[in-house]
Amino acid sequence: MQLSSFSDYALRLLMKLALDPERWKTIREIADAYGISRNHMMKIAQELGQFGYIETLRGRGGGLRLKRPAHEINIGEVVRRTEGNLALVECFDPATNQCVITDACRLKGVLGEALEAFFRVLDGYTLSDLLQERGALVAILEKAD
Repeated sequence: MQLSSFSDYALRLLMKLALDPERWKTIREIADAYGISRNHMMKIAQELGQFGYIETLRGRGGGLRLKRPAHEINIGEVVRRTEGNLALVECFDPATNQCVITDACRLKGVLGEALEAFFRVLDGYTLSDLLQERGALVAILEKAD
């Protein structure tokens, strides 16, 4: 299983904001720090704002910052919201399933169990847990600023 770049970049954006939660950061600053398209980062920021993870302020002196403390932002929740389609295989979606062995196959159950285990691990972590190497993260990301 591989997360979409959208989820990956959303988590990176949240991490960047969590390193200095009081300071407003611009899309440009975040996108440049990670070498990611500003347009792509803008779409991600808009969605994270709709989900209530970040707040945005337009105009001079504006930007983005966390709306909630990092310890209140659950990683499993963020991934569920940003990932969209979590149907690992065709048979996970009854509306589009055309697999001929569905009625006799145990693969769906095994993969479903694996997906549950994946999210059980992610649900055990918050955004603040991802910042354990705060000094190293700041040093790396400040080079790009």
